[in-house]
Amino acid sequence: MIRISNIPLPIGGGEAQLKRKAARILGIKPDAVVRLSLARQSIDARKKNDVHYVCTVDVTVADEAGVMARCRDKNVSLHEHVPYTFPPVRRSSSLPPVVVGMGPAGLFAAFYLARNGIPSIVLERGRPVEERTADVERFWATGVLNPASNVQFGEGGAGTFSDGKLTTGTHDSRISTVLRTLVMAGAPEDILYQHKPHIGTDVLRDVVKTIRLELIRLGCDVRFGHRLSGLGLKDGRVTSLTVDGPTGQYDLPCDALVLSPGHSARDTFQMLMDAGVPMAPKPFAIGVRIEHSQAAISAAQFGPAWEQLPPADYKLSCHLPDGRSAFTFCVCPGGSVVAAASEQGRLVTNGMSCRARDGALINGGFLVGVSPADYGSDHPLAGAAFQARWEEAAFQLGGGDFRAPAQTVGDFLAGMPSKKLGSIEPTYRPGVTPTDLDRCLPGFVTGTLRAALPIFDRKLHGFAAPEAVLTGVETRSSSPVRILRDDTFQSPVRGLYPCGEGAGYAGGIMSAAVDGIRVAEAIAQAL
Repeated sequence: MIRISNIPLPIGGGEAQLKRKAARILGIKPDAVVRLSLARQSIDARKKNDVHYVCTVDVTVADEAGVMARCRDKNVSLHEHVPYTFPPVRRSSSLPPVVVGMGPAGLFAAFYLARNGIPSIVLERGRPVEERTADVERFWATGVLNPASNVQFGEGGAGTFSDGKLTTGTHDSRISTVLRTLVMAGAPEDILYQHKPHIGTDVLRDVVKTIRLELIRLGCDVRFGHRLSGLGLKDGRVTSLTVDGPTGQYDLPCDALVLSPGHSARDTFQMLMDAGVPMAPKPFAIGVRIEHSQAAISAAQFGPAWEQLPPADYKLSCHLPDGRSAFTFCVCPGGSVVAAASEQGRLVTNGMSCRARDGALINGGFLVGVSPADYGSDHPLAGAAFQARWEEAAFQLGGGDFRAPAQTVGDFLAGMPSKKLGSIEPTYRPGVTPTDLDRCLPGFVTGTLRAALPIFDRKLHGFAAPEAVLTGVETRSSSPVRILRDDTFQSPVRGLYPCGEGAGYAGGIMSAAVDGIRVAEAIAQAL
């Protein structure tokens, strides 16, 4: 087929107009276009008085060779879609692989193993997404936390209560098959071509459930409320697992373990340390959630046309002279700041949007990079201890009942504790306590955030609006550890396949799902 890139399309323009533009570029009549499909769509808002879509389309015509011979447009090329192919299966073990964790890495590892004839046992410490959703809503309404079923733990992983964002900085060829799998499971088809695709947490819950039902249909044994609590090793290999289940502890024979625990499984990290599994501390980022008026941000990004366009987001970063950096992360247009704690006495925030992104506020992580040099120790779990320290401080500062500490941007820049908040009413539940965020974050973090605010405001007018609200703390931007593995995707403990974001090899839904497929390939090919 023929691919045409960089086609401008006015706001409100439709398929018919896009077809006419494509035909004109190719030098043919519109009715000579047999088929046209969007391959990519983005918004060009560089000129606020001329905001428009930019499209890439795939076109089928009868005389492809003739059209290509005549066309001289640099944006026109031949394109062939190469479908993903799972490698030949060589595995001959009588034992099923065991997948620990039902976040995107675990789900996609189990799915691609099962659809290629290798059904697995899938262990998830949390609950099915329907029950998990009820547990999370109860926590947000009452402040009563279920440590086994929350925003971090349960079917779908932490991304289930975010925005279902599918952006990634990787360019792996498996990305397209991840997107198509999600569409087959009920995700909207526009994720196949949007520049910044997202599913929305409300839709993602149904997608996750559909994948689980397909795993069961393919022969997988899916077990909820089953937590990995120990490894049986012999001659440097995994031979069995110890599992804490609803009716007690049991041993499970195993020679291939997909370990995708998520970035908050601190008890699992400690168990692995005790078992001698090699790990290393890893950089991550901490900071706050910042909330603005969605209308103000959309107007700043898109100009007068903002009401005709989807809610705007942003992506900002800066590097300061002292070597520190600040950046925005996991921005949720029309969304809310959510309580994301997984442990008693420790407070964590995250952001979430539904598919419609129709809330009045936009929030984003406003973070500062930290590295092992900041942790005060070279212990592999020093990063997790660093996180816990500031989560405990935030819990106490908020009042000790999972209310979050909050401060207006104006007060934060002035170095004054907030006594009350202004026109931006925080979306965080079960509520916030106006206070001084310097008391629950390292000094170098608050100093970097203060220095970054005016820089970001110059890039996006209104980012440092005095009434904007900072809610703390966000500490779970990524895993604080990396479970070491080699080019066979195995730990030095053979048969153990660290996988996904929690193991230190991904940074979001897409990259974690891709890593799950790569690990599935490695298990299928291993003799």
